[in-house]
Amino acid sequence: MQDMKSVEIAIIGGGAAGMFAAAVAADRKLGALLIERKARLGSKVLMTANGRCNFTKDIAPDRFLADLGYGQDAFLAQAIRECPPRQIIKGFQSLNMPVRRMADGRMFPADGKAATVVHAFGDLLRDSEVPILTNCAVRAIRKNKGEDDFTISTPHFDLKARNVLIATGGVSYPKTGSVGDGQRFAAELGHRLVPYRPGLIGLETADPKVTRLAGRRFEDDGRAMVKDASGRMLFDYKGEVDCERFGLSGAAIYNAERFLEHLRREGKSTRELSLEVWFGHNRVVYRADDLRPRPLKESIVTIGGVDLSEINPATMESRLVKGLYFAGEVMDIDGPTGGYNLTLAFATARKAVVSVAASRARR
Repeated sequence: MQDMKSVEIAIIGGGAAGMFAAAVAADRKLGALLIERKARLGSKVLMTANGRCNFTKDIAPDRFLADLGYGQDAFLAQAIRECPPRQIIKGFQSLNMPVRRMADGRMFPADGKAATVVHAFGDLLRDSEVPILTNCAVRAIRKNKGEDDFTISTPHFDLKARNVLIATGGVSYPKTGSVGDGQRFAAELGHRLVPYRPGLIGLETADPKVTRLAGRRFEDDGRAMVKDASGRMLFDYKGEVDCERFGLSGAAIYNAERFLEHLRREGKSTRELSLEVWFGHNRVVYRADDLRPRPLKESIVTIGGVDLSEINPATMESRLVKGLYFAGEVMDIDGPTGGYNLTLAFATARKAVVSVAASRARR
């Protein structure tokens, strides 16, 4: 019986990071296999920005990195500078996808349909003849002893890969396939996981000032501010505020809650902080800890994941397991809403695949 041959790189996860990685692999003539547990690619991408897909933000790399905050810029600087927002925009335009730029730099497909982005990837991967396995859940990844490859186990067969890129996303919206598989694989291969927190999430309140306006969206006159006990401004974001039956959501709320969650993660108390929200002519002020975030499974992004100290930022390769790479939200990276998180997925995916191609060239 002939021995099983190893594909050069197996990409686990067919979301934003996985699709981008497969596209880069095709461009680099790198033998790749894309594996997705759901029946189609890009399930979560289809949900982004209420189905419109804000795929990046047209700002300079240094500004982008500064907006991330919380010390992530040092880890992500090289990836973002090598794959800046302007390059991502040109890449989509090269696929004959018209784009639309908003006044604040947010970028969308011109038709406002996230499916257009997924179809652009699908067409590229089809034309590049990249093999894709959908409806195929990976059960385990193991490094083969004494060999330079991995065995990837699925319910029905095993396959070998010289390199593995885990691009399975976070742990929110599990119906899209983000069920924590990638983090589990990383842990089984010896990696530490940073505990999960909701990154961009709505906040619950029964305040009638909010709930009576349920269904109203304030795009141009929304604002959320976090202040300390003395009234000093700690965070300020002007953007969409949505009134919901459960309370508040929208970009301004999401980014304010991300700020609070990162403070809590750092062990800082938010007990004395207040959240002031403006929507239209309405103003409400709450103690920050009196508003309960919605469940983690509803979070747009996940704070937490594979510990960055165990990943080489110059390659996105594991420092513990040679040939194992990571991209996107499976790692402990997150950005504000507004195109940042898809950009992070794209840039880290490119960095990983380019690194695999460079490694192959050295062999």
